[in-house]
Amino acid sequence: MTEQAPEIVDSHCHLDFPDFEGELPQIIARAHAAGVMRMVTIGTRLRNEPSVRAIAEANPSVFYAAGTHPMSAAEEPMASVDQLIALSQHPKFVGIGESGLDYHYTAESGALQRESLRIHIAAARETGLPLIIHARAADEDMARILTEEYKAGAYTCVMHCFSSSAELGRAALDLGFYLSISGIAAFPKSGDLRAIFAAAPLDRILLETDSPYLAPPPFRGRRNEPAYTAHTARVGAEIFNLSLPDFAAATTANFERLFWKAKAA
Repeated sequence: MTEQAPEIVDSHCHLDFPDFEGELPQIIARAHAAGVMRMVTIGTRLRNEPSVRAIAEANPSVFYAAGTHPMSAAEEPMASVDQLIALSQHPKFVGIGESGLDYHYTAESGALQRESLRIHIAAARETGLPLIIHARAADEDMARILTEEYKAGAYTCVMHCFSSSAELGRAALDLGFYLSISGIAAFPKSGDLRAIFAAAPLDRILLETDSPYLAPPPFRGRRNEPAYTAHTARVGAEIFNLSLPDFAAATTANFERLFWKAKAA
């Protein structure tokens, strides 16, 4: 008799991306078979929110979030707090974003990114839903803005696909935020990143794929999908020196605490 996989959650994937077109039933079935019983599909442009929402509505195990990705900040209309609050009324809308700062690819739009980020933070504060942060090559500004805004009024947050500096990790943890482990942590050369996670409290750790990107070994270089969260979970269990069932249970509890609207009935 095959041992049942422990239940885990893919807290960040992009099921509306063209990479999955025509395959969603199979993608979701493979996730369930691997123990990934809930997924949060993330919208990166607000004009695409209807298609992201439709995926969540059609699949009981899928929830969704929406926002303006920082790399799209210069191409999209500026979101408003009221717009994000209105979207949050949907029962399967569980998070604000992803938002954030990306100075690696789009530093020229930094001012617009910072404005957009503060709008998303305000919406997270107003709704009580977690802010979903993308951070790349912008550690100082990110830590400063997150801290300034937290002092103006508390909110919750996950540093999605965390692969930044130990300093930004500590700043986020000091604010009570969460760090999310992606397939990057499973790459052989990610020892420094694994050390950052190992130093973090277990009750602030989430799992994700960021699929279709960043597939963990043994699928690196291929299309990622939610089922592969199971491979990253095994690496996470090793980082925290836990059994896979114990690590899965801890990260699932963390997900339910942060993404409270997606808590299992």
